[in-house]
Amino acid sequence: MASSSVSPSAPSRVQKLQGSDILAEALVRENVEVIFGYPGGASMEIHQALTRLGVRDKIRVILPRHEQGGIFMAEGYAKATGKVGVALATSGPGATNLVTGIADAKMDSVPIVAVTGQVPQTMIGKDAFQETDIVGITRPITKHNYLVQKVSDLPHIVKEAFYVASSGRPGPVLIDIPKDVQQSSAKPKWPSRADLRSYRPQIKARDRELGQIARAIRKSRRPIIYAGNGIICSNASEELRRFVEKTGIPTVMTVLGLGSFPAGHPLCFDMLGMHGAFYANYAVNNADLLLAFGVRFDDRVTGKAEEFAKHGTIVHVDIDSSEINKIKPAQIPVTGDVHDLLRRLNRMDLGKTDYSGWLWNLMEVKRSKPFHYRQEGDQIMPQYVLDLLSRKTRGKAILTTGVGQHQMWAAQYFKFVYPRTLLTSAGLGAMGFGYPAALGAKLGCPDWEVIDVDGDGSFVMNIQELATAYAEEIPVKALILNNQHLGMVVQWEDRFYSSNRAHTFIGDPRDPKNIYPDFVSLAQGFGLPARRITRREEVSDALDEMLASKTAYVLDVVIPYTEHVLPMIPSGHTFADTIYDEV
Repeated sequence: MASSSVSPSAPSRVQKLQGSDILAEALVRENVEVIFGYPGGASMEIHQALTRLGVRDKIRVILPRHEQGGIFMAEGYAKATGKVGVALATSGPGATNLVTGIADAKMDSVPIVAVTGQVPQTMIGKDAFQETDIVGITRPITKHNYLVQKVSDLPHIVKEAFYVASSGRPGPVLIDIPKDVQQSSAKPKWPSRADLRSYRPQIKARDRELGQIARAIRKSRRPIIYAGNGIICSNASEELRRFVEKTGIPTVMTVLGLGSFPAGHPLCFDMLGMHGAFYANYAVNNADLLLAFGVRFDDRVTGKAEEFAKHGTIVHVDIDSSEINKIKPAQIPVTGDVHDLLRRLNRMDLGKTDYSGWLWNLMEVKRSKPFHYRQEGDQIMPQYVLDLLSRKTRGKAILTTGVGQHQMWAAQYFKFVYPRTLLTSAGLGAMGFGYPAALGAKLGCPDWEVIDVDGDGSFVMNIQELATAYAEEIPVKALILNNQHLGMVVQWEDRFYSSNRAHTFIGDPRDPKNIYPDFVSLAQGFGLPARRITRREEVSDALDEMLASKTAYVLDVVIPYTEHVLPMIPSGHTFADTIYDEV
């Protein structure tokens, strides 16, 4: 007769598990594929649990060479896939090294769960070795955070954390787990869903609000769509395209909105803002209706806010009610999911208004004031490099960037055809983001070419992650636009400080003509192939070599430090103050 006993591994028998194993199992249950984690004394139990059979075959753990690199990798993974990125660090300095990435995720609405080890509860508040109040430190820069006090709370806390991070307006959540909780045992009770009574993120626009938008569209003669990161976060790019083609309304995008509507489409008028296209800013300045979808009217877009889009009716749609009327009053304010709103608008009769005169006007401005630059001899102009890269990849690539001039040139000259293909630190402007974010993006999207377009200043900030690329065999490409200076600050020095250099030269102080540091040797020291180019005629072949590489690769492109990113609307100014040409 068959035995009636139940195997210890059978799901019908609930066993006691150590807290670290409960956490690992909870992460498996959230379908986590990869964790970016750096171990230490207060997180060792978690790392041990992640090596055990049943977990290690489901979750890949990537060892970054710095915790900041790890959380930027988690951001790159999350931005590229739309899934929750997970970073893991120990207590004290390990946890505080995550802070910049957490703040960046909060600003740019990136779904992240950061797990930190903490000293035992009996030692909290006693200045124990590697103790910091990471919950208190991160409270202003997280969507929510937890200090786990009972091992039995771990299952529902993890379930809640992933739900909060990924729902509504996405953002970072931190889980701080004392070591004694990791080492304690309990019989886990696995919740089927998160139950947060006071948290209702799934907000839909009211029918009357859609009616107001429809009437505004029918009445308008010079409408413009201002599309932002909310389109991408809500996976609404296809609905936006249908809406644009249904109505015939031209579209401009924020830097984080690039790719939400395909570049090259006849109704696409590219990026607006401080370094946006002249014609995009012209369109917003002269529109009689501004359809602001998933945007927050940040200062790099508006300049002097009271002058921004002052000639028209503003419709502002955002999932986060705190953004409505925060910076710019809206005549038609709508709190709701933009994907749902566009889907419903696409089913409505919005009329057939003729915008041909308005479009002809915008096309004329685009023809007369395009993005442009001057070629100086055989120097390599950064705009040329990015335009050529765009043509060679045909937009079928994910670009990450650091922060500075190279970031803006990438936004201007690479034609983003698909959503989630420009990954950049926009709101916080965190240098060092680009390369680790590229590693995370490649792990999330292995079939895509992933290229970090970086500056020499930003790249150095997390250059140690070349070791991660080599050790984990992650074939990302780094294209460094190397001008030996902190280029964007130099540009401001030239424009507003009489070209007085205040600690912005980062080349060789003993020999300014020497290109320093030697990125080729550095890359080779990390086991990766690399090349430096200094002449325009080398660019095409070098890009081909980089793109053909089956491993991670570093291409060091020497460019002039005198080149400025134009157009430029100075901070706090208006469209009328646009600097279009070099002086």
